Amino acid sequence: MSAREASGSPLAPGTRGGPPPVLELRGVSKSFGGVAARDGADLVLAAGEVHALIGENGAGKSTLINVATGVFPPDAGAVLVDGEPVQLTSPRFAAARGVAVVHQERNLVGAFSVAENLFLGRTPTRGGLVSYRRIAEEARPWLDQVGLGLDPLVEARRLSPGQAQLLEIAKALAQRCKVLLLDEPTSSITEGESEHLFAILRELRDQGTAILFVSHKLEEVYALCDRVTVLRDGRNVVTARPLGAITRDEVVHAMVGRTVDAAAAHDHGAPVGAARLELDAVSTEYGHDGVSLVVHAGEIVALYGLVGAGRTELARCLVGLARITGGRLLVDGEPVRIRNPYDALRHHGLGYVSEDRKAEGLILQHSISRNVGITIWDKLRRRLGWLSESQTRPAVEGHVERLRVKMQGLAQPVSGLSGGNQQKVSAAKWLAAEAEILVFDEPTVGIDVAAKEEMHQLLRELAHGGAAILLISSDLREVVRLADRILVMGEFRLLGEVANTGDYPAVSRAVMERITSSVHGALRR
Repeated sequence: MSAREASGSPLAPGTRGGPPPVLELRGVSKSFGGVAARDGADLVLAAGEVHALIGENGAGKSTLINVATGVFPPDAGAVLVDGEPVQLTSPRFAAARGVAVVHQERNLVGAFSVAENLFLGRTPTRGGLVSYRRIAEEARPWLDQVGLGLDPLVEARRLSPGQAQLLEIAKALAQRCKVLLLDEPTSSITEGESEHLFAILRELRDQGTAILFVSHKLEEVYALCDRVTVLRDGRNVVTARPLGAITRDEVVHAMVGRTVDAAAAHDHGAPVGAARLELDAVSTEYGHDGVSLVVHAGEIVALYGLVGAGRTELARCLVGLARITGGRLLVDGEPVRIRNPYDALRHHGLGYVSEDRKAEGLILQHSISRNVGITIWDKLRRRLGWLSESQTRPAVEGHVERLRVKMQGLAQPVSGLSGGNQQKVSAAKWLAAEAEILVFDEPTVGIDVAAKEEMHQLLRELAHGGAAILLISSDLREVVRLADRILVMGEFRLLGEVANTGDYPAVSRAVMERITSSVHGALRR
């Protein structure tokens, strides 16, 4: 429950005595290729509130945001700003009316400075020339407003994910926005960075900004937001309801149309099998030094650390996407040298569900069938290399159904799926390949509550079936829930192991002590 809900629910926007709507979508419908993404949906945002928009992947949240920001027009319905109907023909036109959006994926130019990114497309000039001193001076108030106390002329590529997120918000504020739409703003930042972001959002709310907060993390929704709108299959099932008047179970049921039972707690003391994956004093081209770990059959071992700890980089080295420069990598007790992901799968049964599903995990323009089947093409290919769709579909269909991918059909291009469903397709291809050693890098980022529970259940089933799983996750609650053992990483080296007792507060304190002691040690050095 938000702080304001604790003291009583505010009146609904547009009601007698309630705040006037700043942005309103009435009966909005939008179809693509004859398939409805939004079907008569409504949204009402008032000044000075944080309004949660939630729903399963594919429920229509992104479509609504795109309509609200002029990316494309609705097929039916109306968009109103300050009570007046408007036709938002482009994001630039929407911004001119005070409606700005911060997308889940950053839109920063890494080689440009922070100040240049802040004023991208409208850089202040003097006599037709850019004055970097001037843009730095004009950038500072906006950076200060979101708590970014850094040099405006530093390159954007040097920012942490949390700093980049705050810069995106500063960009929106610099456009004098009165409506701020945030799409999964905490998906790639740490808990500490999230708390800082929430403090900024509360300040903006209290200053009168209307904020739409899209998130799959219900604990964040209840900590920050005043009201909630829930979508299912492009329609409203809950509209602008005070969060103090609806329970989490009711929200989840509204999202998925069924009761989602939390899976049983993982048995952290279950017996495990032989060592499948081992690292012995491994060094890498990224700068890892002396990393040693082991993952047994039937075991989930988690790598936890702050952003930049070196976890994803280590995973890339395991599957041959970067070089191991020292130490030994062993599979089933035998030293191996893995040249690439194909070699990892074909000769060692090692699969990698990448954090960056769009760049590394999927071929976006290809069909779902082809993406899932890519790991088994060798098995399916006929003489002379011929591979037919009729061969591929039966081999992948069961895996797609198992993960409940929401799709029009197996022939649908992956680019047309929501982010969560893309993640499911990325995982399904390794199920099809029957990989016995699996590295899952941030497997539940950007997916909804029900899909997250399904992914957790999948990981447990794979482990119970004998798979050896190395889990990389920035969600410590997820780590505590799933992992048999927790290894803490920082500064490209292992900081030690933390016993997973299942007690989240105790495990969290132990993990942070490891990280903090490492930081203090680095400062002393």
